[in-house]
This record gives sequence, C-alpha cells and structure tokens, in this order.
Amino acid sequence: MAKVIDGTAVAKAIRDDVASRISAMRSRYPRFQPQLAIVQAGARPDSSVYVRMKAKAAEEVGILFKHISLPEEAGVDDVVDVVKKLNDDESVSGILVQLPLGPHVGPEGERTVTEAVSTEKDVDGFHAYNIGHLCSRASVPLFAPCTPSGVIKLLETTGVQIAGSEAVVLGRSDIVGSPVAAMLRNRDATVTQCHSRTKDLPDIVRQVKRADIIISAIGKPEFVKGSWMKPGAVVIDVGTNYIPDSTKKSGQRLVGDVDFVSALPVASHITPVPGGVGPMTVAMLMFNTLKSAERLWEKARERKVKPLQLDIKEKVPSDIEIAMAQTPKPVTRLAGEIGLQPDELESYGKYKAKVELSVLERLAHRKDGKYIVISGITPTPLGEGKSTTTIGLAQAIGAHLGRPAFACVRQPSQGPTFGIKGGAAGGGYSQVIPMDEFNLHLTGDIHAVSAANNLLAAALDARMFHEATQSDKALYSRLVPAKKGKREFAPLMFKRLQKLGIEKTNPDDLTPEEITRFARLDVDPETITWNRVVDVNDRFLRKITIGRNSTEQGHERETGFDIAVASECMAVLALTTGLADMRERLGAMVVATSKQGDPITADDLGVGGALAVLMKDAIKPNLMQTLEGTPVFVHAGPFANIAHGNSSILADRVALKLAGTEQGDSPDRTGFVLTEGGFGADMGMEKFCNIKCRVSGLTPDATVIVATTRALKMHGGGPDVTPGKPLHETYTKENLDILKEGCKNLAKHIENARKFGLKVIVAVNRFSTDSDAELEVVRTEALAAGADAAVVSNHWAEGGAGAVELAKAVVAACENDSNFKFLYDLNTSIEQKISTISKEIYGADGIELSELAQKQVDTYTRQGYGNLPICMAKTQYSFSHDPKLKGVPTGFTIPIRAVRLSAGAGFLYPILGDMQTMPGLGTRPGFWEVGLDHDSGRVVGLF
Repeated sequence: MAKVIDGTAVAKAIRDDVASRISAMRSRYPRFQPQLAIVQAGARPDSSVYVRMKAKAAEEVGILFKHISLPEEAGVDDVVDVVKKLNDDESVSGILVQLPLGPHVGPEGERTVTEAVSTEKDVDGFHAYNIGHLCSRASVPLFAPCTPSGVIKLLETTGVQIAGSEAVVLGRSDIVGSPVAAMLRNRDATVTQCHSRTKDLPDIVRQVKRADIIISAIGKPEFVKGSWMKPGAVVIDVGTNYIPDSTKKSGQRLVGDVDFVSALPVASHITPVPGGVGPMTVAMLMFNTLKSAERLWEKARERKVKPLQLDIKEKVPSDIEIAMAQTPKPVTRLAGEIGLQPDELESYGKYKAKVELSVLERLAHRKDGKYIVISGITPTPLGEGKSTTTIGLAQAIGAHLGRPAFACVRQPSQGPTFGIKGGAAGGGYSQVIPMDEFNLHLTGDIHAVSAANNLLAAALDARMFHEATQSDKALYSRLVPAKKGKREFAPLMFKRLQKLGIEKTNPDDLTPEEITRFARLDVDPETITWNRVVDVNDRFLRKITIGRNSTEQGHERETGFDIAVASECMAVLALTTGLADMRERLGAMVVATSKQGDPITADDLGVGGALAVLMKDAIKPNLMQTLEGTPVFVHAGPFANIAHGNSSILADRVALKLAGTEQGDSPDRTGFVLTEGGFGADMGMEKFCNIKCRVSGLTPDATVIVATTRALKMHGGGPDVTPGKPLHETYTKENLDILKEGCKNLAKHIENARKFGLKVIVAVNRFSTDSDAELEVVRTEALAAGADAAVVSNHWAEGGAGAVELAKAVVAACENDSNFKFLYDLNTSIEQKISTISKEIYGADGIELSELAQKQVDTYTRQGYGNLPICMAKTQYSFSHDPKLKGVPTGFTIPIRAVRLSAGAGFLYPILGDMQTMPGLGTRPGFWEVGLDHDSGRVVGLF
C-alpha cells in the first residue's frame, strides 16, 4: 500500500518555518515586515474563498495582508494602475492578482496584468521573466510558481531520487503543468509531458506505465488509474474536481485526477485530494512572500558603489584634461547604487540630478552615518587642497575601503572660477566630475539665489519710492485695492497686521492711524543693509548710486552690490531644514530699520512667498560624482570669509541618512559623510560648529585639518606667496627650520578644534617638492600638538589610492563618539560672543567696535536679535583681521567695522577690518584661458 503524503502537515511545517524566520528577522531588525497585497476584481465566491485562505495564512505567519478589492467591471488599465502603485510601495513585499478577472477580461488582458507586476514582487511566479528563467537551465527565477513549488517540496519529502528518474506530467498549463515539467528537468529528470493533444489514451497509458514520478494536473476526475502505473511510482495529484455524491450535504465530493482507490495499492507514495497539494500552494505563497521581503530588505539597505577606474599618469595632466578623460557613470545608476529610488531623482542631463527631500522622510528611521568636517590650516592664496582632500578621502573610503562615503561640498561661484583662485572641484585625480558643469551653472541654484535677492532689493526701493510719492489713503488703496466692489487683505498681509497688533480682518474697518501704520514701512535709508548681488567679481559695483533716472523724481541713494554667494538668500538655502522652514526664513530677512526703530522684513514688503517660489527647486541638493564614481552632494555656496562657508544642512542630512544604518546592522555597515568647511579651521570649521550645528542639531564625529608644507613655511617666515608669480625656492627646497616654526599655525588650529571636543586627524597634503624629512616634521608636530592622527596623503597624484591610510585613520578615529560642544552660550551679549571668538579662536587681546558697529549692536539687541550666533567676516589669510599677520599672531585687537543682521539665516555677521563683500578681479584673471573646443563643444582651459 502506498504511503499517503500528508500535504497539510508539510504545509504547516513550511508555514512554521516562515513564521520563525520572520520572528528572528524582526527581533534583529524591528522594521522588517513582509506584506502581501492581493488585487481582486469582483467577488466571485471561489476567488473570495481563496483570498480568505491566503489572508488567514498570512496572519498566522506574521505577514501583513492588504486586500485591494475592485469592481467586477474594472478594466485592464484600472488593474494595472493599482499594480503599478503597489510596485512602487516599498512596504509591499509581494503582489498577487487573483484570477480570473471580470468576464470581459480575456487571457490576453490577464497576461497584461500579470506582466505589470514587478518581477521582484511576483510572488505568484507568473511573470514571463520568472517563467522564462524557470525554463532555462542557465538561470534561476526570482520566484517559482507556488503550486509547482509545492509539488517539488512534496516529492522531496518522499526521498525519491529525482535526478535520472522517468517523470510524466499530465497537463501543460502555465500555472502547473509546464512549470512543474521545467522544474523536474532542471533537477535532471527525464520528463514526458502529456496533454489534451496527445494522440490517444493508449499512448498516455504507455508513458505513465514507464514513469517513476507521475504528476497529474489535467482537471479530469479520477482519470488516471492504478493499473496504468508502474509499481512503486510516486504520484502527485494536483487535480481539484467535483463529482456528484448524494452522501454529502452539498451533493458533491472533491476528488483528484487520480483514481485514489486503485492507485493506492500500486504507488509507493501518493497525495490525497483534499489534503495533498492544495495546502502547499498557500504555504509556498507565504514562503515566496518572505523570500521577496528578505531580498527587498537587503536591496533597500544595499549600497554597492561600483568604482570607476582611473588612468593614472606619472606626469599629472591639468585638472580639466583629467576630468575630460574620465567618463562618468549615468547619475541614475549612481543614485541606484547609493539607495535612492527613481522617484527621488530629478535629472539635469546625464550626470547630475537634484534629490527630492522626501528621501529624508523615507529614511527617517535610520541612524546617521559618521559626520566629519574637512577643514585646514590658514591657507596661502593658492589654496592648500582642502577640496581635493575632501574628494580624495571620499574616493579612498568609498572606492578602496568599500564603505559608503559621501562628499558634501559647496557650489563654486563664478567669482573665483573666472578670477584667480579657481573652482572648487578638487584637483588632480581627486575631483568632482563633470568638473566644467560643477564650476559653471550646475542646476541654476546660484541664479535662483540672485533672482530672489534682487527681487527683494527691487521691492524695497519701489516701496520707499511709492511711500515718498503718495498719501496714506492712496497708498492703502493701492495696497488693498477693491475688486468687484470688495476689498480683501492678501494672505501675507495678516502677518504684518499681527505684527502691528491689529486683529481686524476687514480692510474697511481700519482706523486712519492703523492705515498709516499698516501702509507705511517708513524705512530709514541710513539703516538699509540689503544690497543687490551679481555672481562675478565686479569691484566697481561695491558702491553705486541708484535712482538717477528722472522717473524716480530725485529719490537717489547710495548702495552697492555683493557677490551672489554672499547673499543672505544663499545663507538661508545653506541653513534651511525644509521648504516650510525656508519660506519662514526668507520672509524673516531684515532689510532695514524703520524710523521708529522696528525691523523691516521681506514679509513686511510682501515678497516672502515670491522669494520661496524662486528658490523652490534650489532647495533640493545636487548629486554628482567623483572621478572614481563615488557620490558627491553639491549644494549651496556661501563664502567662508563673508558668510558661514559651509554646504547645506539638507545635503548633509540626506547623505547621513543614505550612509546610515538600521537597528541591528553591524558597525562595519556605517558610512561616512565628509562635509567641507571653507578656508582655515578658524573660519569654516568654527562657523560649522557654532552656526551650522546649532541649526541642524547634528553632531560631528571628527575634523580633518589639511596642512601643506607650503603654507606652513609661509607662516614660519617664508616670502609672500602670490598667484601668478613663481614660488620662492623656500617652498621648493627643504627648509626644516622655517617649516617647524610654521607648524605653530597648525598647532593653533588643532588646539581650536579640541575646544569643540572634536577628534582631530591632520591630513598632510603631499606636494611633489616635499622631502620625506619635511613631511615627517609636520606629522610629528601635529601629533605633539594633540592630533589623534597625522597622515601624509598623495590623493592629488594617485586618487583615492593615495589617501587610503588617511581614510583608515578617519575610520579609526570615528569608532568612538566625540565630546562635541559649542564655544559660547547664545544667551551672552553680542559683544561677548564676538569677543569669545576673537580671543579663543584668533588669539586676539580683545575687540574694538566702531561707532557704527556699536550702534548696530544696540539696535539688534533692542529688536530682539541679541541671542543669534556670530558669523565673522574676515580675511582668510590670517588668524587676525590683517592678512599680513602670519603664523600665530598675538598682541592685536580685532576692529569691528560694522555688524550686519541676517535674521532669516539666523546669525549676525561682524565685518572685520577692510573685509569686502564684493571681491575684485586681478590684472590677469583666470578667464583668459577659458574657451570652447569648436569641434567637440567641450570646455577648455578651465584650470
């Protein structure tokens, strides 16, 4: 007698295993949650029974269940739309369309629907992709169909040797017959498939008689007889047929395709109906859903950046030659590698894209990656390779150590790009590419900032003109005009009414006194701090006279231009935490003080909403890549000697989440975000800590301070370093005494970083003329000054490979948390905060406020802005206000020429000494070299 295969017991064992695996995964990863979605059109009783069975099984094993019920008349397009939404829903692990659909949907329509299911979520195994791979010996499908998989599982429980056996499959449906035949062939069985077109019954009987394994799925009740079978054959009956049975309450009985009674004495193993294959279908559906959830879970966490190979030349070519020789990977591919979803990307051409802020919400559960600010010693006018180090280090960690690594850098202004300093893409074999696009318009963010800034300037001057040339009544009538006989306040006007303490909502209810207060901003021209901007170094716009045309009726005033990246709009972009926050910050920007002593804001002028509209796309970080194909976020570009000198909080936050980890992840999955602070640590790093970190709430793990022998020799007493002039031999030949003296500048920067509780890694950026002895002096002096590590790095000439030891030092330093702290308390006075920075960071004896600066400090304190952090605007070439004072100067007092308010950005910025907010072009600017190759259209001569 055959042994009856208990499909119910086998199915239960599979479900128990699924439940156990889900429980184990959730204990490690609490967010892991498989979910099965079933789409059903109509309410056929048999379909509804199947759906309920699947729902019950899902509940038992811990799989969430989503049932999408559509009307019976739903068309193919309607079902496909639902399926596509489920494809995009990352909470859904598996999708099953319950067939059949409505009677109006034929086989072709049903195939269209099943083909719409993502192959990664096709837990039914019906997609042509999975069926095709199932039938190929050279590949493995993502999912095998549930019923055929259940058949194979039942076969395996019998212990039968499938390989080399003779198997007959009765039936050729896409649901059972053909997939089972393919699975048996892939297990090295010799398979004969019989179906409705097989010549005659005797032929079928002959085939069955030879079979070691018989699989029947033809839908004919009790068709296969025991007399047809070879003794000892294993029989799997997939049939579900109803025959009349008066003994049953329903009047019918469920039987299989096999005559169970006659087969029982012949077969060695046989499945009953019911209780055989039936329970296995649902069990394998649960198994496939878990399998899908596990795969999707790993994929969502997968961050496998495929590096680009570098063609290193012994003689390093120009930056642009290196950049143009490398072919970037498509930005869409890079985005997929770092874990961004397609709908989170807005491409600008092939190689750059904006990233939607929705990624922050999607990854909110993640623990942030490690956060490192890249800073430097006090530089020469040639720069010391801080951007190059940022990129080289990102390449080393990402392409050579295989850890997630993101560089976050500022977008360069056209000012330095076409001036002397050059762009900020890095250099040598450590660059952002495409470097020409990086250094020019990118995605238009700086243009958006300029447009917003200048709209506000235009609004201010226009308002002053109209107030000066109209009566109160006329001014009010134009501000709140009657439309169809009715006057209404614009929505933004309620903010001004609230500010004035006027609670009325009907424009006709204001008193004459209230009308005057509402309509007249009454700007004091002497207090205007808002300039126009342009993104070039144009020294002749530093001071201008406006209103000279006769149409302005003699209302002239002196004003000026700043460089675009010095605009408060740019600072707002860099410091905002979201769209709503940016709108509020833009509206809160103060442009002047009224004659009554009140601050006048962009919202008072009615332009706050328009500014936000101009900058709504600029708020999205820009994604680019390094020469080695690792990710770079380029966002915002505030100058470091005028503004706060750091890329955006949003770019850092996105990168930290993409580099972050799930609960349960091992520490070696943690990624690294390298964000650059402009110029020396006394500027970019100090402002990063005291301003950017206060707003973001993010805590840095370490700082990298970039040093070069060239800059240190200059601080040790070497001759001036002047752009365009050959370097003095002091800088090209070994001179240990001058170098050691200059290391005091490095030591002061290390000391300053320690005041913030940061771990310090010194990156000694190697130049070709450096001797081993000089490099060892710098390394030794850095360690003696308190650095946690000091590593010589040659990433300019070797790319990421030249920064591997530096990368290892950074990784090691970040293994333990930092003890980060701020330098000063916001609640101290403005003067005290300025003094603290001057004494603690610069080493000054004290500060001296001009009469104007003191008046401004008093005004801002009275207006309620005294608790803002401080953003010092000073020279980058000295710890002091005087660029001539090199090394570690002492015995000096910091002169504060003026103090400006950036209420929207959220800081006050004192202007030290002769610092200008609009740079000028030199005699020989960099634009002389820039041009186009007329044949290829490529940029040439850009560095």
